[in-house]
Formats: sequence, structure tokens, C-alpha cells
Amino acid sequence: MRYYIFIVLLCFQSLVFAQDYNEKPPVFDACKEEPMANLQKCFDTQVFNLLYENFKAPETVTKANYKGEVVILLEVDKEGGFRTMYVDAIYPELKVEATRVIAAFPEVEPATYNGNPTYKQYSINLKIPLEDQTGIIKDLALQNKNENKSDNNNRVVEELNALELAAKKELDKVNSEYKKYDNSEYSSQLNIPFSHENYAQFDRATNLIGTNSHTASKPFIYEDVSTYHDFNAKNEALKKETQTWIGKKLWNEHLVQIQGEDYWFTVDPIFDLQAGKDTDADFGSTFNNTRGVFIQGGLGKKFNFSASVYENQGRFAQYFNEYAESIRPEGGDPAIIPGRGIAKRFKEDAYDYPVAEAYLSYTPSKFINVQFGHGKNFIGDGYRSLLQSDVASPYPYLKLNTKFWKIKYTNTYTWLKDVRPEVTEDGAFLTKYIANHYLSWNVNKRLNLGIFESVIWANTNDRGFDVNYLNPIIFYRAIEFETGQDAGNAIVGASAKYKLSDNFNMYSQFVLDEFSLSDAKGGNGSWKNKFGLQLGAKYYNAFKVKDLILQAEYNAVRPYTYSHNTITLNYAHNNQPMAHLWGANFRELVLIGRYRYKRWFGEAKLIAGVRGFDINDGTDNFNYGSDIFRNEVDRPFDSGVEIGQGIKTNTINASVQGGYLINPASNLKVFANISYRNFNPEAETMSVLNNSTVWFNFGIRTDLFNWYFDL
Repeated sequence: MRYYIFIVLLCFQSLVFAQDYNEKPPVFDACKEEPMANLQKCFDTQVFNLLYENFKAPETVTKANYKGEVVILLEVDKEGGFRTMYVDAIYPELKVEATRVIAAFPEVEPATYNGNPTYKQYSINLKIPLEDQTGIIKDLALQNKNENKSDNNNRVVEELNALELAAKKELDKVNSEYKKYDNSEYSSQLNIPFSHENYAQFDRATNLIGTNSHTASKPFIYEDVSTYHDFNAKNEALKKETQTWIGKKLWNEHLVQIQGEDYWFTVDPIFDLQAGKDTDADFGSTFNNTRGVFIQGGLGKKFNFSASVYENQGRFAQYFNEYAESIRPEGGDPAIIPGRGIAKRFKEDAYDYPVAEAYLSYTPSKFINVQFGHGKNFIGDGYRSLLQSDVASPYPYLKLNTKFWKIKYTNTYTWLKDVRPEVTEDGAFLTKYIANHYLSWNVNKRLNLGIFESVIWANTNDRGFDVNYLNPIIFYRAIEFETGQDAGNAIVGASAKYKLSDNFNMYSQFVLDEFSLSDAKGGNGSWKNKFGLQLGAKYYNAFKVKDLILQAEYNAVRPYTYSHNTITLNYAHNNQPMAHLWGANFRELVLIGRYRYKRWFGEAKLIAGVRGFDINDGTDNFNYGSDIFRNEVDRPFDSGVEIGQGIKTNTINASVQGGYLINPASNLKVFANISYRNFNPEAETMSVLNNSTVWFNFGIRTDLFNWYFDL
């Protein structure tokens, strides 16, 4: 007798048509001429033939000489299609083969009851090795009524019916879980999109005397700020009365907002559509055309995610375009748009610059938040930061925020690129890394102190990401000496903030790149004294005008700060500084006024400064300390170094902006802006030109990040 591992004989128990002729079994085409009494037997025979012709014996079962049983439950649906409902066997190969063969069955005329199509379900108890097994296939409807059947079969049938019922109701259950969106983002571990204008709305609340807040490390997460600022109440007060779906989405809500039992997400479009005119430009108009999507959500209480993708084309004020092209990368791309990224040429005199930012946020305990993403970070209470700023392009980062008692400790590890021709090899940009530590301590209800430490290193000698710097509490200076003084560039700093009242506070930063005590005592202006200083103050509800904020800030950074004798170890990314926008060798005064009334907002800003630039005229090619990308050994002298050396340049940036908040949920705004820039060097060169311009522009923007045009 020929041996086949397969379902050999299928003898269906005939339905008792003599008892109930209202029920008719499924009918194959070959059985349509059979009398009613023979239809079940014919159906059994056709199923047997199909199984016999198509079943392929699994090799593993044959080699093992397996003896056992396979339980198969199948269904013929209302359209006459076969479906495997359940297979139980020790060997997975038997399950797969039984499912494959039954799925290949042709459609038949479905079973009927009282003339209407109906489902028909059958069970098979198949013994292995295969042999003549008459009666192994049973009608489930009759089997459930048969009290003499085995307990095992009844259990299998009951489990299957329960599973099938649950599966059919699964989508209904998901739909029933939908809840009204309750602004879950406001209590999440998501970042509050960082723009100075946006953060001004809760700046006072987080700086009240006695609050245990830490306001330097940005962006903030909603969960931390919600302790001091009620986002729900604020947005409820701004809501417009509207009953239409379009009205709600335009004025009050996210475009898509879904909330379930333990999850939520929102989706919003991103726009930055601007048009303007630069009075000094040799082209007709300026514009920016940004379209994108912003997605954020949460899974459970501890995991959140966010992503924003931008497609952009733009042409800006001429001075901005010239700067963007002056920092262009190696490889033929015409520019790097400051704060955004590498640009391709768009038409003849504009740029195309795609941008993407995203991160995952996980909070394993109430003390720790971990983020991994592609974006920017900022340390400081001012408009500028001398420690870590957000003026450069987005970059990959890993950040740990640890908060307990009166302490907040921020560790940030970043992966950066140096895109200059001098360091590019075989068309590949140089990779370098920065590890930052920032410790914030609320000494008492008025005073906060901060300590900052950073180290920059490159992938020299295939060093890669040095695990030494993963230690979150180590002193980087010690590691720098162990790995070689030229293997890394360590920067240290400190910050302080004092709250004179609920409406007035003062803040400061000090950054130290290199310092010689003996030279400092000598008072001869040594080039080694590389440091920067920030002093600032904020006045909330100024002159008793609610929501009027006035800010004054002074910044000064000595020449050669942030640079290094190894040109790859500058404190920069994508040819843009990682601290102050101006690099080094400058001093500036920043004055800002901001005001909000309901959905209306306004801002006035004045920045006046003195900067020193390299001459680079072919005769004098020395490094005077403003260009942090140059090797500091090219300096013209070792002493007598002072801010503004080189080509001394007085610069003024002034702007006035007003606008209206269209949608608080997505932070979509319409605005108009006028800015004035005067760049007045004592002498002109090919790269340092006298310039005075007025730039008008207006548009509609989703305000998710800072963009600095005060070059």
C-alpha cells in the first residue's frame, strides 16, 4: 500500500436531510446533478479528491515516523469560499500544509437554510500516519449538539467560537475605545516647541519666587511646565465659538486628534509661507515656501513621540543669502541655510532645503526622561546662549534629564558634521561629537546656579564615539588629558539666576574655553584668556501692564573662544556655531519687548554690537579670532588681544513684528515684520562689505522653532 502523509479519506457525516430538507450542504459544480440525498456524500468526495491531489507530505513528519492526530476546523462561507479556522498539530509544517491546501479550494455553491445562503463549519480529526478514516469529518452544528462527543473536541470548538466572535468584534471594540481628545500632550513628556515668542507666555509662571523650576535647559517638556502654567485653561480662554467642523479645525483644534484607552496622537499641517522685499537686494522679492506635517503622540504614560517634516524653497534678504553661501559645504551645494540645513539650487537665485526633525521620549521613572532624536537643544535663560544654542542646523542627539530634590541634571550627546573642504575626505563629511553636562541647582527660593561642561572630539584614529564620555558624572578635563590634549576640546561654564521679585529676575552665563591665570594677572590681554560673559534681566508685567515683557541682555566673547589649534575641534556644526550666532570676538546689547493680548502678539527688538573680522587682503591673512573655524595658531600676536580687533565693525539689527494667533493647538500664526540692518565696518574687503538694508515681509507660519536673522 502506497504511503502518503496527507489527509486521505474524508467522509463527512451526512446531514439528516430526511429530518430537515430546509437545509442544503455546499455544492461543487460536479455535484449539481446529484439528487438531494446524495449531495453531502458528493461534497465529501470532492473535498477528498482535492486534498488527495494537492497535499504535499512534510519531510520532517515523514522522517520522524510521526504517529498522532491533527485537528482541523474549516468553514464554507456565504459566498462559497473555503477558510481554515483552526489547525492543531504538533508539527507546524502540518498546520501550514493543511492551511495551504484548503485555501486553494475552488469556490462552491454555498450551503443554504430556508433558501438563504449560510455559513457551514466542519471539524476533522485526522490520524497520522494516514489511513482510511471514514467519518473523521463532522458537521460542527450537529457535533455541538452531540453529547457523546469527546470533551477535547467540545473544548476546541468552544475556544474557536469564542475566538472567532472576539475577532469579528475586534474593530468594533477599537472604535468603541475612542474618547474625546483631552489635550493629552499638555501632561506628556513631549517637548514644547521652542520659540522665544512661544515660551514668553509661561516665562513668568516658571520664574515665580519659590518655584522649584529649572528654566535653562530647553526645550521644556509639557509635564514639567504644566505644574506652573495651565495650558488647558489658557487654550480654553482663547477658543472661538464655532459649531462647524471646518471652524473647529481652523481656530481651535488639531487637524487630526485621536485618543483611545491608552494612546493618543495628533496630526497638523506645517506652513511657513512668506513674501517680502529687501531694499538693498538686486532681485525683486524675498519669499519662503514651507509645507510639511507635524505628528505627535503617546503610547501609555511613559512613551511619547514627535516628528516634523518640512519641504522648503526660499530666497531671503541679500545679506542672509550671502552668508548662507559663504558657509556652503564641500561638494557643490550652493549654500547652507542657517538654522535649517544644506540647500540645493532652486531656479536661478533661490534655495531648496528639506528639513526633518523627530524624537522619541521615554520616562522610565518620575526622576528620568530619555530622548533620542534629531533636532536642537538650548541652555540658558536669555535670548542668546554662550553654552549651547539652537542657531545651527538640526543634529542627532541623545539626552538624559534627571530631576530630583532641587537638582536638574542634563546630559546631551550629539553627532555633528564638519562640511568644510579642508576636512572632507573622498566626498564624505567629517563626523565629530559633543558631550555636554549641565547641572542646575535651586539653592533657595530666589537663587539658581548652574555648572556646564562640554567636550568636542573627532573620529580621529577611528576613535568613533568615545565611551569614556558616556559617564554622566565624570569631569571631561580629566578624560581630555588621558586621551591626549589635542584629542578633544573641553569647554566649561557656569550660569546664575536671581529672582528679585515675581516680576523681575536677573540671569548670567560665563563660558571658559582656555584660561591662563598668570597671563590674566599680568593684564596684558593674552590670547589664552578665551572666555565669554552674559548678563541679562527680565521684567514681567512691565510698568503694571499685564503680559508685557521687557528684556535686556549683554553678551561679550573674547577672540579665539570656541576655536582650537586642531581645526576640526571647533564648537560648531555644519559650518555654524553651536553657541552664539556671531562666533567670537564681539560684544552686543540686546533689547526686547514682547506683548500679548488674547490672540494678538507683538515684538520689538534692537541688537547693537561691535565685531572684529579678519582682513584677508592677501597681505594680512592673520586670524583675529572671530572665525571659530580657523586655526588659532595663525594669530598676529600673543598679547594685547581685545574684542573688536581686526576689522572693527559696528552692527545694528532692529525689528518690529506683529501678528495674530490663528490656532493655539497647532501654533499657526499670521504676521508682518519689518527689520533694519546696518553693517558698518571700518574698512571693506571682499568678504566684509558695508551694508544697510530694510527688509519687509509678511506671511503665515506654524511657530515650532527659532529662526535667527540678526547676523
